[in-house]
Amino acid sequence: MIHVENLTKTYGTTTVLNIPTLEIPKGQSFGLVGNNGAGKTTFFSLLLDLIQPSTGKITSNGIEISSSEAWKPFTASFIDETFLIGYLTPEEYFYFIGDLRGWNKADVDTFLSPFADFFNDEILNKKKYIRDLSKGNSKKVGVIAALMGNPEVIILDEPFANLDPTTQIRLKKIIKDLAASKEVTILVSSHDLQHTVEVSNRIVALDKGTIVKDLQTNAETMKELEAFFSKETAML
Repeated sequence: MIHVENLTKTYGTTTVLNIPTLEIPKGQSFGLVGNNGAGKTTFFSLLLDLIQPSTGKITSNGIEISSSEAWKPFTASFIDETFLIGYLTPEEYFYFIGDLRGWNKADVDTFLSPFADFFNDEILNKKKYIRDLSKGNSKKVGVIAALMGNPEVIILDEPFANLDPTTQIRLKKIIKDLAASKEVTILVSSHDLQHTVEVSNRIVALDKGTIVKDLQTNAETMKELEAFFSKETAML
């Protein structure tokens, strides 16, 4: 599904990402972890053509990201609040995204109905603009909007940040249910190792822009990651 080849991103004399090769097959739930500055957001930005690679390329379903826009109809993402439109209400934003995906208002309403618990009666019908929502509630809007339109690839950067514990649990269930279908390729980046391990069947750890761990999740994955990052802390 996603193929990375000789990918680097350099600013001046500093290389912030260097991935010689990486394959993410269709239907995989892929977790990306690492400390601040590890290259996680840079990698996702390259996946979404928000920045250009210094060398190499990424292809998604055979389409080169940086030279074609044909990957956009089957790809959805939420990176941060800049993806939102602050002067819209959540309903207006959902209808806007639905329209981009070829849905009418009834389609959007039907899609949103199962997420009532996740919204916790704090999002819809509150006559609030997105810019006036808390960071956690803005995150809820962005994440659910990224699931609209039956995308084949979903990219979520720090989806658990600013969410209360109950909402984090509900979001993990949403991601797990999507992953169980094996029809959607889900990429999740987070500083929270536990959350990422719980929703991913594969974990890749980045350090200073390079892949240092590539693990199929099992009962020992959390211990292995904790041991690695504990060693990194001891070296500081």
